Amino acid sequence: MADGNGFTYFLLIVVVLVSVTTVPSTDALSTTFYHKVCPKALPTIKKVVTDAVNREGRMGASLLRLHFHDCFVNGCDGSVLLDSTSTIDGEKTAFGNNNSLRGFEVVDRIKSEVDKVCGAQVVSCADILAVAARDSVVQLGGKTWKVELGRRDSTTASRTDANNALPAPFMDLPALKTSFQNAGLDETDLVALSGGHAIGFSQCNNFKNRIYNESNIDPLFARNRKLTCPPSGGDARLAPFDPTAVKFDTLYFKNLVKRRGLLHSDQALFNGVSTDALVKKYSTHAGAFAADFGKSMIKMGRNKPLEGSSGQIRLNCRRIN
Repeated sequence: MADGNGFTYFLLIVVVLVSVTTVPSTDALSTTFYHKVCPKALPTIKKVVTDAVNREGRMGASLLRLHFHDCFVNGCDGSVLLDSTSTIDGEKTAFGNNNSLRGFEVVDRIKSEVDKVCGAQVVSCADILAVAARDSVVQLGGKTWKVELGRRDSTTASRTDANNALPAPFMDLPALKTSFQNAGLDETDLVALSGGHAIGFSQCNNFKNRIYNESNIDPLFARNRKLTCPPSGGDARLAPFDPTAVKFDTLYFKNLVKRRGLLHSDQALFNGVSTDALVKKYSTHAGAFAADFGKSMIKMGRNKPLEGSSGQIRLNCRRIN
């Protein structure tokens, strides 16, 4: 779940209209958690996210990716936000995060504004990530969903665990399924949540091998991407996952059917495998994708949250109290 030049082939934009996706809540988390303690919390988060995404469309994907990369490593606990210290080996320098995760300053701004309107530190950094991810998707044209809240923040982080848990861009389907299963997610969740690549960009080092060495790739697409990424050097250059990189639509899945997946792990979802049918379904049914994406985001958000007296509500999302 971590970001350009356009392509020269035909663009088909399917706008996902805004509506509400819900699934039954868990006992631990609640969609109304802050209604009494701080009713202005969620509107404040939305305001800051809207401003940040309007200033830079790419930020929407960055905030969504922060929530993904938080939840996949020991649960949705805000650990991805912690800076390294003498006692904490932070996740920001893990292979899947180093020099690519961004949006921390926006999270800092959200935390400051939320604490101000609440009059106290009652909203966790983990919950901020969950709400900001939803608001980012909606701001870029996607459907909304009811975010379950009540998480608390971890007091530790692990670069080693992040290296082991985060899905990698070179993974094939079996490895992807294992990675998602470890986060409590099934094959449908894998395909739906991969649709998060409807927005955002990736660095050349993540897909250079694919465009130069793989065969299950559209030749024109490969040639266009080579214009961005030379055979050597330029590893930090960016390319969009699809041509509508700041619009949450279904072009990502349409591209997979045409062998235009940017990452090896993207195209692995449509390569004569069990997930082919679901990719095809999402490529032609925007409503089905939007509904499943919302359900899977809720499900991912339930991954091992800290509750009750566990963890803490951090005063600063970058460090423990």
